[in-house]
Amino acid sequence: MKLFETSIVGIGSQAKMFAAEAMLILFGQGAPEDLKEYTYQIDVNPVNGDIVEGQFIYFDNQAYRITSVGNLVTKNLNDIGHISVKFNGATEAELPGTLYVEAKTLPEMNVGTRITIK
Repeated sequence: MKLFETSIVGIGSQAKMFAAEAMLILFGQGAPEDLKEYTYQIDVNPVNGDIVEGQFIYFDNQAYRITSVGNLVTKNLNDIGHISVKFNGATEAELPGTLYVEAKTLPEMNVGTRITIK
């Protein structure tokens, strides 16, 4: 069952700079101008249920197992489309707005990339 689905509609000029930290930042199209350049902008769509560890987030066809979920991830994604995704395999959420996934190579992110959580 799909809990969430969206796609990349814009890429800030500095969005790729967080790849060195194994992280990317998603934000709905309403991102403040001073933050927009650091984010991958997405359509804000409803989250249909709770996002929990053991589920998967897909970037097009690349799957990443969710290892930990900050307590504000579902709310923030639902309300403003804003979360960080950290590709470090952490099993304890350090930050409330961060989704932690298995440590693998970061996905290729382009305008049109589909993001799905199942």
